[in-house]
Amino acid sequence: MPHTIALSSEAEAFLAVHPDLVSVDLLLPDQHGVLRGKRVPAHELVKVYQHGIFLPGSVFALDINGNTVESTGIGFDTGDCDQPCRPIASSLTIVPWQDKPMAQCLLTMEQEPGTPYFANPRHVLDRTCDQFEALGYTPMVAVELEFYLTDTERLNSGQLQPPISPLTGLREADTQVYAVDNIDDYSALLDDIINAAQLQNIPASTAVAEYAPGQFEVNLQHVANPVLACDQALLLKRIIKSVSRKHGFSATFMAKPYADQAGSGMHIHMSLLDSQGHNVFASQQCQPNALLTQTLAGLQHTMGDTMALLCPKVNSYRRFQPDFFVAMAPTWGIDNRTVALRIPNGPATARRIEHRVAGADANPYLAMAALLAGTLHGLSNDLPLSVQTTGNGALQQAPSLPLNWVDAYAKFEHSEFAQTYFGGDFMKVYGAVQRQEYVDFNSQVSRLEIDWYQRTL
Repeated sequence: MPHTIALSSEAEAFLAVHPDLVSVDLLLPDQHGVLRGKRVPAHELVKVYQHGIFLPGSVFALDINGNTVESTGIGFDTGDCDQPCRPIASSLTIVPWQDKPMAQCLLTMEQEPGTPYFANPRHVLDRTCDQFEALGYTPMVAVELEFYLTDTERLNSGQLQPPISPLTGLREADTQVYAVDNIDDYSALLDDIINAAQLQNIPASTAVAEYAPGQFEVNLQHVANPVLACDQALLLKRIIKSVSRKHGFSATFMAKPYADQAGSGMHIHMSLLDSQGHNVFASQQCQPNALLTQTLAGLQHTMGDTMALLCPKVNSYRRFQPDFFVAMAPTWGIDNRTVALRIPNGPATARRIEHRVAGADANPYLAMAALLAGTLHGLSNDLPLSVQTTGNGALQQAPSLPLNWVDAYAKFEHSEFAQTYFGGDFMKVYGAVQRQEYVDFNSQVSRLEIDWYQRTL
């Protein structure tokens, strides 16, 4: 896909419409999907669009706490040198939740002007999308994001607690999946989220109460541009967290914030369009047609290799428990929410795959790249597809995906498939960052360890 750098005329037109603008947030998503960048005064915006800004390449070597992981080789080893960053076309929008007139736009980092930076996850996805153009296909995708609203105050133990309903004054305690009353309780917040998304041209469509107290899902509409879909998913996360704070709540996209409740996933829907815009998965028969079968097989065979992208954190793997609608094997089925690859009900023209494995904590660019790379692998190779799973998938097939951090990253780093589609240079940086985070995580002594072992051992 084209390297979509914005023209300065876009900034000039925006300032003409918003003459009272005070400042602009320049946002660069890092490896984790955390938005880094700068805030500049509005009068500097045109200059930013003309010349870009500079940020260190080590932005992509930061751990989740913002510390540079030097083993990536892009910190002190390079003198922590700057790289040019340029605004992405059509990403400049108003920020409606601020108390003063503000805007935001997305940036992309370049190696040099016109050449994307190798460690940029957005570029990894962009490069994967390019391969579909050679086949004459365009991925049509949509992202669904689950998240929890929580109280801003934690328990004495440090654990999170569900929010207090602004309507009833009672703390949420029940699992009321799809309950409209729960949506009514938080209607002011959810309406503000949807309104902010519309102001930012983000196609958020529906909000539903999910499978635990305080858990919700907001869906994005399908777009024929996977990179744009991931831009929108990241910016929707920012909206949800920012608007929730304004309403007195916290919002989290942790994969598993509560041990005894459902985790939060990022479900990705995908079909393929031909050059005439027709869905090549469409068929009147109940079973998948040839192209859909090839795609399912590719995703099955590569799912284990990409778990490190779909589930990047230690906490990610706590989602994988029975009876929480999270598949632990690369199963597929028709209208079955217990499998990894679901083919939803609907008309033939809307035939698609719902990929249900990624956590809400995944970087959407990398999760999408994993899905699309698996699709390419299936279209390019003659791979067998397993028998369709019917009924409860957890009872039909034993767990076979790497379901812990160590196994997932070992499989990813030794995968020929991953080397081919994601590149050794990117994988080195990505693996070093996540490995250091894992080491730091395991160097801490938890309260549970003290409770269990202090007196008994």
